[in-house]
Amino acid sequence: MILNFAGWTSFSLFFSASSTQAYLKKCYQTQQVEDAEQKSYENCYPFIYYLEHGQVYYEQAKNSPLIIQPILLFYGLVHLIKACILTVDPNYPETTSVLAHGVSTRKRKKQQYQFFQDEVKFQKSGLFPHMSEKLFHMKQLEGEKTTMSELFKHIPELNDLFFQLDGRKTFVDVIRKDNTFSIPLEILDYYHMTEARFLDFFQSKAFFTAAQSSVENPYLNLTLEDDNLSNYTPFKYNLNQQQFSLPINNDSLFQYHELMIQYLLLYNLSMIARYETEWWSELVKTMPNKDFPFIQTFLNITLNKGPFLIYQYLMNKK
Repeated sequence: MILNFAGWTSFSLFFSASSTQAYLKKCYQTQQVEDAEQKSYENCYPFIYYLEHGQVYYEQAKNSPLIIQPILLFYGLVHLIKACILTVDPNYPETTSVLAHGVSTRKRKKQQYQFFQDEVKFQKSGLFPHMSEKLFHMKQLEGEKTTMSELFKHIPELNDLFFQLDGRKTFVDVIRKDNTFSIPLEILDYYHMTEARFLDFFQSKAFFTAAQSSVENPYLNLTLEDDNLSNYTPFKYNLNQQQFSLPINNDSLFQYHELMIQYLLLYNLSMIARYETEWWSELVKTMPNKDFPFIQTFLNITLNKGPFLIYQYLMNKK
């Protein structure tokens, strides 16, 4: 269920020790955690402080020059994610291994460096694999990697920019009415699939159960069996247009929740802002190619989208 989001004021109910303790207690009881009440008391203030620190980072990023925004936004998102983890992992952080970033990137960039081909590699332990498993029940494989280009293609609000600069779409808009999603039939051409094959593929990848209800040209209609969802992946929600969309790339990131995509992008951008001072400064000052508009647009998007995704996750656990 997508809930109305009014920015940071939407988090107000969590800035109360009594309501947060009751919220965590309910989360733990649902998971049949031993000593749910005691754990909820212990984690009440850490949860609030994670949200509070995250908010401060985001608010500072909003008023900061672009050159340091990625650093502030990354650590803001990290704090918000840790609050989410506390709802499902009452002993977090149980070991120091989960405190690492959980991903790595080449610190010194090669000559002829191309930002869109820059890679992020997944590590065995750390926040990213811990978040993936605890929040979204996805196990990451050590050594797997992805590129900035692939990641950007899974941010729905960048669809228009891809079309304007590259002449190609990265998403198709999806119409939702009650518990039915209508997907344009053109998706079959992008995936090179028949209707039956697409339905099998979609059902194998989706984090919810859906059945085909009908085909009404030009749409394929899918009916959700549960209308009270917390995870609509592989659908993504376009916050600018306030509607769902589906990526036209059915690659390895197809099943990734957008919080995971945002984390990986902000991680690498923050590393570039910290360690690639010359390249980063030249990019911001001279804007030589399409890297700058994509990075700037993404940073503007994530200022609101990161907190929005966190709020949806937390509230759908109520």
